[in-house]
Amino acid sequence: MRDHAPPQPTDQRRSLAVWTLLLTGAATFMAALDNLVVTTALPVIREDLGGDLTDLEWVVNGYTLPFACLLLLGAALGDRFGRRRIFTVGIALFTLASAGAALAGSTGELIAARAVQGAGAAILMPLSLTLISAAVPAERRGAAFGIWGAVNGLAVAGGPLVGGVITEHIAWEWIFWLNVPIGIALLPLVRARLAESHGPNNRLDLVGTVLASGGLFGVVLSIVRGHEHGWTSGSVLAGFVAGAVLLVAFVAWELRTPHPMLPMRFFRSRAFSAVNAASLLMFAGMFGSIFLLTQFLQLIQGYSPTDAGLRMLPWTAMPMVVSPIAGALADRIGGRPIVATGMVLMAAGLGWLAVLAEPEVSYGSQVPAFVLCGAGMAMFFAPTGAMVMGSVAEEEQGIASGVNNSLREVGGALGVAALASVFSSQGGYESPQAFTDGLVPAVWVGVAALLAAAAAILVAPGRRAGRAGTGAGGGAGGGAGTGTRQPDPGPEKELAPLG
Repeated sequence: MRDHAPPQPTDQRRSLAVWTLLLTGAATFMAALDNLVVTTALPVIREDLGGDLTDLEWVVNGYTLPFACLLLLGAALGDRFGRRRIFTVGIALFTLASAGAALAGSTGELIAARAVQGAGAAILMPLSLTLISAAVPAERRGAAFGIWGAVNGLAVAGGPLVGGVITEHIAWEWIFWLNVPIGIALLPLVRARLAESHGPNNRLDLVGTVLASGGLFGVVLSIVRGHEHGWTSGSVLAGFVAGAVLLVAFVAWELRTPHPMLPMRFFRSRAFSAVNAASLLMFAGMFGSIFLLTQFLQLIQGYSPTDAGLRMLPWTAMPMVVSPIAGALADRIGGRPIVATGMVLMAAGLGWLAVLAEPEVSYGSQVPAFVLCGAGMAMFFAPTGAMVMGSVAEEEQGIASGVNNSLREVGGALGVAALASVFSSQGGYESPQAFTDGLVPAVWVGVAALLAAAAAILVAPGRRAGRAGTGAGGGAGGGAGTGTRQPDPGPEKELAPLG
């Protein structure tokens, strides 16, 4: 196998691990930040570039669509042509597209640049986890993924604050210009400091790639258009049907092709299926709730974009504190109890906000709920990377990461669409009370999604007694050195990172 380099001295391995975590963290921070960074800038962008509400929605959705649909392709390209090489391509594409977005002279140009940004992010995001897994020793991967999760959780939750501060005090274009020097600095460092690795297949599954990308495109497109055009409209239903047909064809093709991009046996693992179901549900509850709560702070409580972002800091800053601790604990006790506890804490925080929600509610009474949400979010981000990577053979971790990130993005799009639909059916923007009337039931839907995520992760097999902290032996990783998949040990399958 090409995945495994010759043994290196301890100092070299440590240096490689540190550089890998730094560089992948910086690159994925850019990609994750751009999920929500533009939301607080939309009114100013509309004033500058023109366009109607639908155009502004596509400034956001234009990024989400290719990001969700091309993650599997990014992972497959990395396995085939080299993960470091394709990771570099993703950074370069994202950087160029960021410059294009900053230079956009119309909403159409901005949407096109955002789509290319999403494609670049889809390439680099899944490969960051496989690069970390290859560089960090097994016994330390939980902590490493915890740091990675803290960085990405901070980027996702801090997007509205960053966007608000830059838009209010500089200009909206600098939301995108900010990525350019970071990307330019990363390119030579990635080439010089990261080790190259490949996946087990030397063929690219073109048919599977087209079917999976097309199917995801149809489903996600209908999700983001459902609120605007109606969930039962012909075009939305046609997108769901076409997407579902393509995804069924993808499964059928993957079951028969000798070189599948996504081995269907992954889903026979309760660990893999459970963590991916939990990821989809968590992102649905989190993205949908943040989308509405940031508007509540600005439109109803009268805060500026910057002030609203600052008041979200008890939520958004918590991953910096909690994720490394949760990641280290995952190395000792496994990720399942940490993730389940985190989802319950986040559900409790959102439920608290729903109970308190009134136009005149004080900010101080909301702070404990924000803290609970932030701690719970951090406890999800920290262990799930290790859980996904530990549920498959080591040489198949790239595609597993792509699946997990795809489902997260689908969940985020679904959450925003679903909670927005509940909001519009129960309330609206006509008055502060109407907004609150729509917000409360929508947030309770987010609570339900998070509790369902907790239930899903509890279905996953736990760490076998006496094996805590070993991170090696048995399970999917047993044949990683040779590329031979070992028999699935069933309910006792290890969730910790592979050795």
